[in-house]
Amino acid sequence: MYGVEVYYIPRKYITKNTVIKEVVESTFDDAYPIEAYVDNYDGYGGQGSLLSKFGIQELDDLNLVISRERFETYISPLMKNLSNVELYDRPKEGDIIYFPLGDRLFEIKYVEHEQPFYQLKKNYVYQLRCELFRYEDEVIDTGIEQIDDEIEQVGYIQTLTLIGSASQATASASYCASGGVNKIYMTNMGSGYTSQPVIGFSSAPSGGITAIGIASINQTFINCDGTEEGGKIDDIYITNAGCGYTVAPWITIGIGTQSGGGAGAAATAGISTGTVGVVTLTSQGSGYTTSPSVTFSTPPSGINTARGYASINTAGIVTSLYITYGGIGYTGSPTITIDAPGSTGIGTGSYNYNEVVTGQTSGTTARVRKWNSINNNLSIATIDGTFIRGEQVLGQDSGAVYVIGSTNVYDTDRTNVEGTLTTTPFADNQNIESEADLIIDFSETNPFGMP
Repeated sequence: MYGVEVYYIPRKYITKNTVIKEVVESTFDDAYPIEAYVDNYDGYGGQGSLLSKFGIQELDDLNLVISRERFETYISPLMKNLSNVELYDRPKEGDIIYFPLGDRLFEIKYVEHEQPFYQLKKNYVYQLRCELFRYEDEVIDTGIEQIDDEIEQVGYIQTLTLIGSASQATASASYCASGGVNKIYMTNMGSGYTSQPVIGFSSAPSGGITAIGIASINQTFINCDGTEEGGKIDDIYITNAGCGYTVAPWITIGIGTQSGGGAGAAATAGISTGTVGVVTLTSQGSGYTTSPSVTFSTPPSGINTARGYASINTAGIVTSLYITYGGIGYTGSPTITIDAPGSTGIGTGSYNYNEVVTGQTSGTTARVRKWNSINNNLSIATIDGTFIRGEQVLGQDSGAVYVIGSTNVYDTDRTNVEGTLTTTPFADNQNIESEADLIIDFSETNPFGMP
């Protein structure tokens, strides 16, 4: 009634401390099914779920009984020639048991080999006293999905948003024959803006088109005296130059709930004939690591060429085009050229679970936890170093290579990758770390004082 087939997973010792023999690095990449008897008849042992100010801790124990003969004739021969396994002829402390009924991993803490005590002049079983396994960056890659997925969302996980294969973005433009806004002049940058205020233009005359603009906020503005001040509007980009104005329109920069939290900014507009009207993305492209340059064809006069600005997202896709100067003297729609991505041949392949990936510039290494090919999000763990935005990430086994668009240094990718929140709401690690950094300078070799 209490029999169940479990998996015995031996620990392989990769690196050990030479002084106190502490295991620094270990792996679990083999799993052997074996019959076991569950000695807990009324549920898990131990203290169960413990709620503290540091979160919820699961302190479950499990006692299993396995056949000594079965282990010695089946598992021991398979483990005998494995490298980095220090004991193969009996179960040993530190190895892991996968318990399928609870879909959980338990670590063997003690192996009792003399109970029952020499019945019929021989010992027939091993009693394994196990505790719920606490993951500490060990590599678990048995090839059995139901075991390996136990650590996909365990431990510190970082998210890399990668850039896919390179393709050039394209766009088209309309033009206004007369009375289009061709330039915005900032007369006061204001201060205190925490979000983009709503930009308003006075209405165009009957039959005309009212202009539309968007503010650019500078949070690291350097004043003339060298002090830094954020929340200033350093530019207003034109998204629609409008048409039909006979005098320059008035510009209002958000008031009330539309102010963006700041005040004091002011701007004026200039109008001209033959300006660029609206720019439209016809293809967003991909593979961009920096915002590409936008070039307009020259008007017949040969001067006063329009200028524009493109913005990209973390996945390397052009998301918006803006007019920074509408030009003068166009007699038809100008041609727009968006520069090609700076890198080619990137964004190929699919990363394998648990393979080592290496940053080709920083030399940083990590192991893959999850690869989402739809939005190019790579979940990684066991990170050694710091990945750099714009460098290529190469998979050691798969050969997959992509360029990093952005990195998420906090353990929040379980929301970004899966789309649902699976992290515990009781843990407050990010705030704890931030507050600790205010108390202790962890950049020092010995933050607690001189050695």
